[in-house]
Amino acid sequence: MIETQIAVSLYEQDYVLWIEDIVQKLRIRDIDGLDFDNLIEEIESLGRSDKRELESRLRELLEHILKRNYVNMPDCYRGWVESIIKQRIGIRDLLKDSPSLKPYFSKVFDAAYEDTLKIVRRGYPQFEFPDTWPFSRDVEAMLNVDFW
Repeated sequence: MIETQIAVSLYEQDYVLWIEDIVQKLRIRDIDGLDFDNLIEEIESLGRSDKRELESRLRELLEHILKRNYVNMPDCYRGWVESIIKQRIGIRDLLKDSPSLKPYFSKVFDAAYEDTLKIVRRGYPQFEFPDTWPFSRDVEAMLNVDFW
């Protein structure tokens, strides 16, 4: 019981030291010394973090594909295309590390597109953007096809 209180206190006081302590306890199989509550919370947060990163990268990808297609500002094309490439690489890396996120990509696509529309319509009110995504929403297409 005292070990758990110390671990919780360590978790709150010095996160990196807490991680090092947990790793050491796992290595020596000190199950009784583990701070299970915070360890469970941290492991759960890893999945949430990847999901948030995927959503963020998807919104950025959609935004720049829309701008590249519908905003007539050729001087900006290069920057938008570079951003598209960076987001595609980031999404590809995420999906490589966690293939189970692929269905999540499809699940959040519509909400990400709605959020993206708000951004581009506010930033570029003089241009028309489609109410629904006009291109393939297949993950492989989103990561490889130049829609412009």
